[in-house]
Amino acid sequence: MKNTLTLSILFLFIFASCDRNEKSDAYGNFSADEIIISSESDGKIIISNFDEGDIIHVGDIIAIIDTELLVLQKEQLLAQKKAISTKFSGIFAQVNVLEEQKEVLETDRKRLENLLKDSAVSQQKYDNVAGQIGVLDQQINAAKSGNTSIFGELEALDASIKLIEEQIKRCYITSPIDGIILEKYVNNFELATLGKPLFKIADLQTMKLTVYVSEDQLSSIKIGQQADIIIDNPQDWEPKGTIAWISSTAEFTPKIIQTKKERVNLVYAIKLDVENNGTLKIGMPAEVNF
Repeated sequence: MKNTLTLSILFLFIFASCDRNEKSDAYGNFSADEIIISSESDGKIIISNFDEGDIIHVGDIIAIIDTELLVLQKEQLLAQKKAISTKFSGIFAQVNVLEEQKEVLETDRKRLENLLKDSAVSQQKYDNVAGQIGVLDQQINAAKSGNTSIFGELEALDASIKLIEEQIKRCYITSPIDGIILEKYVNNFELATLGKPLFKIADLQTMKLTVYVSEDQLSSIKIGQQADIIIDNPQDWEPKGTIAWISSTAEFTPKIIQTKKERVNLVYAIKLDVENNGTLKIGMPAEVNF
């Protein structure tokens, strides 16, 4: 009985040793799609409440650049627009007076036209009234043309106001993705300039695992295929990966992957998408079994 127990323990040790010595199909490191968030305007940063390691969501305001000068410019344009709009009332009143005068003269012309048929009035008197109507038409058209110029001024002001509003909008720096802040390059009250990097963020929900395989392994893998991922300290979690990209050209094995002797071999890069439960980190090594 004692001998049997000893043999069982020996076999278990041998099997465990064989399992530990079993080589994986490929090796690599995790990465993520990193995004640099830069300033789209110049000014002083007045609010920046997020720090490195903070989780952010799409649309979160992660920084605000001072908008005081832009707001003052917008108020100035709105005041100009209001002042120009008041010109309409004067022009409309002028046009109404001229049209009333024209209406009276039109009545006189019709009356004179009937009298002219009966030779009860001279042609000169009829022509004088018709001439006055023509003058009023010119005055009415001139007054209305003033509205055209005012409309042009208002359209120009509206365009300027929209430009200011867009500049104000760009002072509110928002996150384009759900992710985590990896690096923060500025603090409150520092000066931001157009194009200056403010944050580096990344989506860590789906990690990228880049590994390298030899040419003879290519026939057994394809895009969309699932693979087993082996990491250090798995903590009862067995991640799965999906092949998302296979390089079409061969390259030399990266130095960090293989021994010096094997670095001369040509390999193909493979990228896998791996869902992350929070365990995986950028740069973490991993092994893959297809």
